[in-house]
Amino acid sequence: MKVFKKYTDKIQLQGNIYVALVLSLLLVMALYSVSRVAFYFYNTSFFPNLSLSRMFIIMIGGLRFDLSATLYSNSLFILLLILPLPIRFNQLYQSILKWIFLTVNAFAFAINTIDFVYYRFTLRRTTLTVINQFENEENLGRLSLHFLWDYWYAVLFWIFLGALLYLGYRHIKYTGPQLKNKFVFYGAGLLAMLLCIYLFVGGARGGFRSSTRPITLSNAAAYAETPNEIALVLNTPFALMRTAKANVIKKVHYFSDAETEKIFNPIYRPADTNVFKKENVVILILESFSKEFVGAYNKNRPYGAYSGYTPFLDSLISVSHAYHYSLANGRKSIDAMPSVICSIPSIEVPYILSHYSGNKINSLASLLKPEGYYTAFFHGAPNGSMGFDAFANMAGFDHYYGKTEYNNDKDFDGIWGIWDEPFLQYFANQMNSFPQPFFTTLFTVSSHHPYNLPEGYEKKFKGGPKLVHRTIEYTDYALRRFFNKAKMMPWFENTLFVITADHASAEIQLQEYNSAWGYFSIPIFFYQPKQQGRGLTNDIVQQIDIMPSVLSYLHYNKPFVAYGNNIFQKNSANVAFNYLDNTYQIFRGNYLLQFDGVKTKSLYQFKSDQLLKNNLMKTFPDTVRTMENYLKAFIQQYNNRMVDNALTIDGSQLPLAQKK
Repeated sequence: MKVFKKYTDKIQLQGNIYVALVLSLLLVMALYSVSRVAFYFYNTSFFPNLSLSRMFIIMIGGLRFDLSATLYSNSLFILLLILPLPIRFNQLYQSILKWIFLTVNAFAFAINTIDFVYYRFTLRRTTLTVINQFENEENLGRLSLHFLWDYWYAVLFWIFLGALLYLGYRHIKYTGPQLKNKFVFYGAGLLAMLLCIYLFVGGARGGFRSSTRPITLSNAAAYAETPNEIALVLNTPFALMRTAKANVIKKVHYFSDAETEKIFNPIYRPADTNVFKKENVVILILESFSKEFVGAYNKNRPYGAYSGYTPFLDSLISVSHAYHYSLANGRKSIDAMPSVICSIPSIEVPYILSHYSGNKINSLASLLKPEGYYTAFFHGAPNGSMGFDAFANMAGFDHYYGKTEYNNDKDFDGIWGIWDEPFLQYFANQMNSFPQPFFTTLFTVSSHHPYNLPEGYEKKFKGGPKLVHRTIEYTDYALRRFFNKAKMMPWFENTLFVITADHASAEIQLQEYNSAWGYFSIPIFFYQPKQQGRGLTNDIVQQIDIMPSVLSYLHYNKPFVAYGNNIFQKNSANVAFNYLDNTYQIFRGNYLLQFDGVKTKSLYQFKSDQLLKNNLMKTFPDTVRTMENYLKAFIQQYNNRMVDNALTIDGSQLPLAQKK
């Protein structure tokens, strides 16, 4: 002990650099906790039943992810501070360290604060796929300025965090030791560096055991009772870093291939003997069009009259094949394209942004083209936006019509694209020049934040409690004008129209839609002028049902791969799938089952229990078992075929069997 004391006395610490390091990292973690509370208050409507006890658990669980994010993002700062070199105590060196620390963490907090707003559009923490999503945007600078202007309070909160970070760091003082023995200085410094590295690895991974895998987004479920709470547990820098090299879609083996096919098989081998009817097909995908906005879907609400904001669509639904429980398969615009056109949902990661986006696929365009169809895709945004033009090309469309082809910037809204009214008129005119039969798809743009209206229309549409309601009325009006014009065209009566949305809006007025089913509730209906439908039924329909249903309607009799169901077939599966907060969801009959990839988390009778308050998982074990097996088979077919590039009949590597 005397020998040990003899050497340690030679290091006289005037300010412990390792204590300063710990205090600096604790400062960052404290600000992450402050941000978590602010995130909750900004998005409190998405967490209506969160109690103080639940929030306490979430805050404690969130520290694990905050620590990981803090260590990863400050790794350079930590390394430069623990190097066993005297230069650490040089004033210039410490000044450089200070600005590295402030810059890196200010940037991390900016990313985290942006998600305060962006979360309500995606209902999940932002992952690295967001970079790919916006890489083709020509007006990204303008969009960013609009974001800063519209959400100035988020900017102010970020400035507030930055000020706390700066002031807190200023009060963390450290100076160097008085060197009396270089051997002791370098030896102790090396041991301290090795200890810091060990602690860094354990903290960043989320544990020290050799069996511990680095924590990822799914680990947040351990602190959440419902899927939406996962976003509260996480922070955005962690989500970005953990998905930087993530190969999200991996093969799974719940069942043997033969067992999987018996439960769910995406291969269709139609036995239709009717003559193929070469009717035109027009799909209209409406931007951010929640089912909540459409009065026809909300007539039976238990309290008060609600007329909605779409009088024209209401009238069209009454003479269409429409479904009360119609659901999107994703929460983003880029999720909708493969779902609607190719019957490929986006599970875990948007298909367009996945590692397998180059897979060979079949689509309505590629399957109808050999039948003599001319195909075209219309999107009024600047060409390249969201990568839609590239996907349209990959899906087999003959031509793409965007803002460039429209060639009249007087009708440009200044942000997203050409106003819906003139672009829909352009759409009708262009189709009048196409050879029949044709298959076309149009994606609208106007019902999107910042919810502006064209000049002269500000007083025409009164809207409702939300700004989006005015633009919903405007797009509904634009659709009325489109159909009025289309009625005059020679191709109109020989056309099947499919109307749907890309995803539900982040703006929620009716609280029953503030739920795991409401977040995906959109209109989906089929209108044929000569063969009008019976209006709404209580069946379930999803976006990926559109492709097989359209092909069935046309009596298409060749094999293809589709993950959806033919809703025109008797005894259809009456099922829908989507993915929310790292949780798989399956809707079947009256039930919604939520599954984390390993086990079922909950079961609800979503049609009667709209706010999903009563978890019936233990009450109906047989229903849980049946739905879970169906979902597992769906996931296995999706993941394994995606990895094997088996999304077409030619590329299929599993035995071909008759689709049930």
